[in-house]
Amino acid sequence: MAKIDLDGMNIEELANLRDRASEKLAEKVAARQAELEAELDRLSVYGGKPAKKAPAAPPAPRAKKNERAVEAGQAKPEGEGDVAEAA
Repeated sequence: MAKIDLDGMNIEELANLRDRASEKLAEKVAARQAELEAELDRLSVYGGKPAKKAPAAPPAPRAKKNERAVEAGQAKPEGEGDVAEAA
């Protein structure tokens, strides 16, 4: 596996890498889960209870839009929200 120079990456590149890694991990978990469920179905013909279907794996947690902006250094300072000032 190729080495990645994490120290040489900026925050946005690191955040993108994290997102890609989370997506790939979720794909691999779902594929493995499908393999195991298929194996349980094959084994269930030998007796016992029918195989239980596992609930779908929850999606990988994602950073909120504001958290991504903070990581990229683009967040508005506190008190400068989108809400108009009261008169």
